[in-house]
This record gives sequence, C-alpha cells and structure tokens, in this order.
Amino acid sequence: MEFDNTAYNYASRRTVVQGKKGMVATSQPLAAQAGLDMLKKGGNAVDAAVATAACLTVVEPTSNGIGGDAFAIISFEGKLLGLNASGASPELLSYDELKKRGLKEIPKFGLTPVTVPGVPKAWAELIEKYGKLSLMEVLEPAIRYAEEGHPISATVSQLWNQGYERFKKETEGKVFENWYKVFMPDGYPVVPGQIWKSKYHAQTLREIAQTMSDSFYKGELADKIHKFSVENDGFIRKSDLEKFEVEWVKPISVNYRGYDVWEIPPNGSGIVALIALNILKNFKFTERETFETYHKQIEALKLAFADGEKYISDPRFMDISIESLLSQEYGKERAKLIGEKSMLPEPGEPDKGGTVYLATADEEGNMVSYIQSNYMGFGSGVVVPQTGISLQNRGKNFNMIEDHVNCVAPNKKPYHTIIPGFITKDGKPIGPFGVMGGFMQPQGHVQVVSSMIDFHLNPQDALNAPRWQWIEGKKVEIETAVNKTLAEKLANAGHDIDIKISDTTFGRGQIILRDDQGVYTGATEPRTDGCVAVW
Repeated sequence: MEFDNTAYNYASRRTVVQGKKGMVATSQPLAAQAGLDMLKKGGNAVDAAVATAACLTVVEPTSNGIGGDAFAIISFEGKLLGLNASGASPELLSYDELKKRGLKEIPKFGLTPVTVPGVPKAWAELIEKYGKLSLMEVLEPAIRYAEEGHPISATVSQLWNQGYERFKKETEGKVFENWYKVFMPDGYPVVPGQIWKSKYHAQTLREIAQTMSDSFYKGELADKIHKFSVENDGFIRKSDLEKFEVEWVKPISVNYRGYDVWEIPPNGSGIVALIALNILKNFKFTERETFETYHKQIEALKLAFADGEKYISDPRFMDISIESLLSQEYGKERAKLIGEKSMLPEPGEPDKGGTVYLATADEEGNMVSYIQSNYMGFGSGVVVPQTGISLQNRGKNFNMIEDHVNCVAPNKKPYHTIIPGFITKDGKPIGPFGVMGGFMQPQGHVQVVSSMIDFHLNPQDALNAPRWQWIEGKKVEIETAVNKTLAEKLANAGHDIDIKISDTTFGRGQIILRDDQGVYTGATEPRTDGCVAVW
C-alpha cells in the first residue's frame, strides 16, 4: 500500500512507527509492552496478542474484562483464519420468561443481559493451536499487574468516572455491590496515576492459565458464576458455560479498489462495514475533506446499518445469505438511493439465500487483528464475588420483537458490535486494523480504510484525521476539527449536525501494515492513551 505523506499532515498529533522484528499496537502502553515482551521471548504474533489482551483486562477494565467476548482475524503462515469467541444466551433466557417478569425490553445492566463469556476460551484456543509459549507464560504480565497494581492512565480514569456516574444513576441492588468493592475500593473513582490492583483478578487469571480455561467453563470458577447467578435470580448456569466452544470461521470480504477488506461474518457486525464499502466503490472520491465524501459515506453507512439491524443475528437464525448482502449488484442498487440530501435509511431486499482492540505482528510475517469487550464500558455492572470477573451485557443487543431475526431466545448469539478488520491484496496479507467503540466501529472501519485507499493517507494520518459518526435518523456527530464550511454544507443537505470535541466516542483505532520488504508500519489512536511497541 502506497502512501502520500504530503496529502494530509496530521503528524503533530502522532506519527507512524516502523520496525522489522515485531510490533504491537493497542490502547495501553503497559499492555503493548507485555505483547512485545512475548515476541522477545521467542513467542509469535499470537502469543503477543493474547498477552496484550489479558493485560488489557487489568489496565483498561473500563472497556473489557475476563467476562467478555472476543473475535480475531489471524494471518498465520499465509492463511487467513477467523475466530468467533462470542457466547450464546443462557438456556433459561427466553422471550416468554422476560414477558413474565414484566419486561418490554432487555435491561442494560444486571444479570438479565449476561451471555456466556468467550474471552478465556479464546485465549486458550489461540495459544493451544498457534502459540509458541504456554498460556501461563503469556498471562504472567497481566497477573503481575493485577497483583502488584499499576498506575491508571488519564483516559481510563475518565472512562472509569463515566462508568461510575452511569451506574450510580441507573443501577441499584445487592447484585451490583461487588462492582463497587472492586472498582471503587476507596469509595470514589480512581484518578490518573493512582495505583489500582485486584488480587482476585490475578487469582482468576492464574487459574485460567493453569487449567487452559477449563476452570472458567467446567470447574471452580464456573461454580462461582453459577452460584452467584442462582442467588440473584440470574439466568446463566454452569451448564451454559460447559457447552461453550469457540468457532473457527471463514472471514468475509469485499474488494475495494483492488484491496480485499476482511471482517468476521455474523453474528458480528463487520458485514455492516463491508456493505457500506460495497456501496461506496460505485463512487469516485478525489478529496477527503469535502461534502461529497462525507455525505456519501454517511448515507452509505446509514443504508448498511439499516440492513444490519434487519438481517444480522446468530447465522443459524438468518434467512438472508451473506453473499446476497455483499453482491456487487446489491451494492449498485443501494448506491442509486444516495442523492444530494440526507435520507432516513430503510433496509433493502437482497435475494434471499464505550471495547479494546489490538494488532500484533512477528518477524515471520504472522499478524493478528484481535478485539474483546464487555460492552458499554464495564459491561453488566456485575462482578462475581472473589473472582474479579466483570460480566458482559451483550444480551442487551437482542430485541423483544417476536419473529424478528434477532429476537431474544435461548442458546442464541446476539448481534455483536465488536469487529476486527484485515486487509489483503492479490492474496497477500497487508495487515490488521480496527476501530473500537460500540456502533462506531463499522463507521470507523469505513473511514480509516477509505482514508488509506482512496486518499493514500499513511496509517497514522488515517487515524489522526477528523471523524464523524451517524447516531440515528438524520443525526450525525462530527468532530470540531471538521471544516466549518463543510459542516454547514452537510446541515444544508438535511443532516442534523452536532459538533463535538474529539473524544473516545469517535472510536479508538490501531493499524499495522507490512510492506514487500517485511517492514511493519504501525499507528495508534490519538484519542486515547495508545502505544505502538516495536522491535
């Protein structure tokens, strides 16, 4: 991939990092360094990814945890592999049961939206199949940080406070008490530079390493989750944990101007980014910071999200094929709907048939695009006592619309927002990329990919560049860095524009790309405390 470094100069915010032997890019320097340490010990990109991911549960618990889900795209020895480590709903969770409890929608917090966590088994599976080091070696840095403590970074402190404020307003009851004990040990949110530790988190990580995650799904940790859920009228049981297995899947792609852009297939929402790119390739863009570019990208994402909301779910329940949603013909038809004015998006009719992200690379050319999350920051607000396990609330992404493809049901995976991305060209791996942040993720993927491919920005400039995000209807948030005249043109076209100061809600991305000489170019998000560790 060729870059014109003079096209847009955002170098004052961050600059690209290059290296040959290995690279780790993520949102926390301590986690990135842990991954790099694995490479220096003789590990590969997979070992580095798991070490980094485990550290992130400790140093950035505001976005992910042991009780969350994970997805990955791996380029290993020339083959592209997909990992779906998202868990299903509990056997006892059903539409009828929720109706009996007087619920009209699934709550954000508490035990009701808790689905089976996939993170521990993802780590074990990755290390067992593709790692060079043991799981204990790989988790050692995370265990050490949890036991000894580490200083909280500025962005994490801010997110911590936001989580506290949200839980204070929206939660009550004993089921949330342990969250406050673990994350508010002094009775107030942590501040930048404050040392935070969690001995139970360390013990749980050690037990996961010693048992290759079996304790979490079949042993003592599973018993603790089961007991706490039963005592607090939750749905999840040990039997739900026992039957969980990760899925190895074939990544899906569209070709965008000669480059293949890859995502994990549903239940993940990566297909939303691909649908949008499939629409956008029917237009030609000459400059990034223009009305034409912003307007068409926003409209394409709106159409893609409309399709996603209607069709994406656990693939066992979908009645539309992925191929039909990504066909060139369907992309052309959807592109015809984009005019000069903002529209309210509607799904089409194709032929039927607050997350953490990291990227790693090693000297042999193996690369990993990995993402894990608890959803909505801290997740459900439920921490299992004496484990440090903060449970996710992914069940919130089900709906309670009977006969809808994504309606809540037992043993079903919900629509999932977290998506790792990867780029190849002519069958050759170029590199991993990702932009975390709820429903911002497909939008971030499209903007970053377009910046690099359409406008030849280097990876760091692609992350530094101004962003927008569609919220709903015609509402679009744009960063203050967007030209005011451009913002006015968008408003005149019917977009409901809200100008916001740049923050983590606009996504937090990482990119690693490899050239023909084997040199890696890495970039990290300027909107967070990101780091590219390189060797």
